[in-house]
Amino acid sequence: MNTEMQQFLDRFVPQYRELTIAFNIAYWEATTTGNTEADERYSALKSDYLKLLADREAFAELKRLKESGGVTDPLLARQLVLLYNLCQQQQMDDADIEKLVRIETEIEGVYNTFRATIDGEKKSDNEVNELLRTETDNEKRKAAWEGSKQIGTVVGDKVIEVVKFRNELAKKFGYENFYTMNLTLQELDEQELFTLLGELERATLAPYKEMKRSLDEELAERYGIEPSEMRPWHYSDPFFQEVPVSSDLNLDKYFEHQDVVTLTKSYFDSIGLTDMQKIIDNSDLFEREGKYQHAYCTNIDREGDTRMLCNVRNNDYWMSTMLHEAGHAVYDYYNDPSLPYVLRDCAHTLTTEAIAMLFGRLTKSADWLIKIAGVPAEEAKALEDAFNRQLTRTMLIFVRWNLVMTHFERDMYNNPDQDLNKLWWDYVERFQLVTRPADRNQPDWAAKIHLAIVPVYYQNYMLGELTASQLQASLEQELDINSITGDERIGAWLTERVFKPGSRWHWNEMIEKATGEPLTPKHFVHQFVQA
Repeated sequence: MNTEMQQFLDRFVPQYRELTIAFNIAYWEATTTGNTEADERYSALKSDYLKLLADREAFAELKRLKESGGVTDPLLARQLVLLYNLCQQQQMDDADIEKLVRIETEIEGVYNTFRATIDGEKKSDNEVNELLRTETDNEKRKAAWEGSKQIGTVVGDKVIEVVKFRNELAKKFGYENFYTMNLTLQELDEQELFTLLGELERATLAPYKEMKRSLDEELAERYGIEPSEMRPWHYSDPFFQEVPVSSDLNLDKYFEHQDVVTLTKSYFDSIGLTDMQKIIDNSDLFEREGKYQHAYCTNIDREGDTRMLCNVRNNDYWMSTMLHEAGHAVYDYYNDPSLPYVLRDCAHTLTTEAIAMLFGRLTKSADWLIKIAGVPAEEAKALEDAFNRQLTRTMLIFVRWNLVMTHFERDMYNNPDQDLNKLWWDYVERFQLVTRPADRNQPDWAAKIHLAIVPVYYQNYMLGELTASQLQASLEQELDINSITGDERIGAWLTERVFKPGSRWHWNEMIEKATGEPLTPKHFVHQFVQA
């Protein structure tokens, strides 16, 4: 059976590798240009890629090998599991593949090119976010927030259409719905996940309530209103997923006259990951018309062509985002080239998110600001308590926002015909304690791009934060350090423990090997909830 598995890989992987690379390049071109031809090329290659994974004979062979239990070589057995899971959810007819790709590509194209109209002017996401970060006029803030939701009205019906179609496909494969299927094939247990989320909900409720009460008082004073009048547009981003700019700690000032790209390189050089400039040279980092407005990292070929797409401005948000995306990038770049192609990838989406989040937190580190951003030591040290409070606020806000997304998405796939507009605001009020706007009945949930084109993903951000705290605790203990800046041993530790193992082990086995214990929320809770 080991021989048969290797023979299967010898036949299947070359074509899989070729299509994966072509598909990745086509997606890059579509998101960096926004032109119709690039979208069509991406759509066609996506269809070819899915059709390869949908090949009935190949899947039947994988199923036979898996059910035999005879593939005993560890690397072969792991490739078998990963390819089986990858191919299972693609066992579709060509017509279904074509339909799915058409709908998803159409939706994605709208998100990529849409610009909100505010006071008669087209505004990019960056411009809308800047208004919400800095504007003090309540009516202008409300107009900016409402503008950020306009995309939801445009794509809402299409998103429901693709949700229903995904569910139809999942039922053909024997699953209750697409959400359950996708979690299962990600090697995540739905019951265990929501038990964990329930623990986090309870652990964070009291500190979140207290933090938000204090935050609302600060913001209400800024906007000249009573705390009871706070509404969604009074926060600093469209979904209240980021910590608002504080009156006593405005991190933007540390970056407005700097180059966040150069600072990113300086940081990774400082921890011994010195090929960051090669990644930057491959990347597309600045905004322009028609370009995808968010950020992502892609590993084109698993052989060093790693790229980041960003829309950089010199502020705290984009500094943190650059560090985040660069975390994904170094995970991809510093893989083990001796591993088989299939295993030359992250252990799981949640583990690459963990690395990205570990680095994305650093703009709230006094040591990082001193050593990398050049903030005077006396000033940074004097603000250390404020930095810690800001990071704690960030994490509490993130947990409660993540609870909205994970619960809403699960319920959306359980019943896409329910009143999703009401469901969304029910969860926003329950988890974020944000009062819904009066008499509003719009598909505001559909303004969140992940629900449409990155389905069943958001739980990986939460699991990633837990993993980041666990990795940081192990790093600091084993290397006897109290900061993850300016020590080349940090990059070496991460490379050996996390990057090079790739996906040769189940994600939780990798975490246990790296840190000495399986994933646990205790390090995150200690760091941000009960510290």
